[in-house]
Amino acid sequence: MEEPKEFSDSAPTKKVDESWKENVENEKDGPAESAGAAKRFPTDIDFSFFVSGLGMQALFALGELPDPVSGERKTDLEAAHYLIDVVQMLSEKTKGNLSDDERHMMDDLLYELRVKFVQKKRESA
Repeated sequence: MEEPKEFSDSAPTKKVDESWKENVENEKDGPAESAGAAKRFPTDIDFSFFVSGLGMQALFALGELPDPVSGERKTDLEAAHYLIDVVQMLSEKTKGNLSDDERHMMDDLLYELRVKFVQKKRESA
């Protein structure tokens, strides 16, 4: 049987990382923003910006715009149809609550997306 090892008289020291406390204090002042997050997400989003984003996604799905990562143009008519339906639903749900500019933007976007969808559908048939 092995003899127990001798321990020194000094107790082991425990290292505690308390930097999290500083992070909590900093977050009290407001949400932490990384350099990437500040560039990716605008702070002054409005209805037109939101709807335009949906329109851009639909244009990507229609293959009208290249994928920003791969540079390829891919057509996904099912995704495009879904996104057009989402914009249409928003148009119906916000009827009477939009400014003239917002209403014109929504109508123009829906028209453009529908025309491009029909063109792509015919090309694929």
